[in-house]
Amino acid sequence: MEAQVRRSGSKAPAGPRRLSVRRDDQVLVRSGKDRGKRGKVLQVDRERGRVVVEGVNIVRRHQKATATVRQAGIIEKPAPISASAVMVICPACKKATRVGRTEVEGRGRLRKCMRCGEPIG
Repeated sequence: MEAQVRRSGSKAPAGPRRLSVRRDDQVLVRSGKDRGKRGKVLQVDRERGRVVVEGVNIVRRHQKATATVRQAGIIEKPAPISASAVMVICPACKKATRVGRTEVEGRGRLRKCMRCGEPIG
């Protein structure tokens, strides 16, 4: 009996990933055409490992007028980018940092800044 192998590029579901980024986090874009930009995370897709960041990866879409969208034309909106392309900005030290996890009594597991050790969010 052959074991199933997930090939790269396949659309087979791998299950939700644990991401260090959450909605409303401030992030720094590390790679791509928008490298160096900062913005707020608007949406997180754990299944695909992607995030939508305000003002980053702006795409133009041709919108047809419908019952819900009255105005037709070319609209600009942010598109998702890979979650691995962003780093969380610590609210305490204001620097891009890796995110760790720590146990806190009464509050459970919290995310923490790996630079200064302060809790994030």
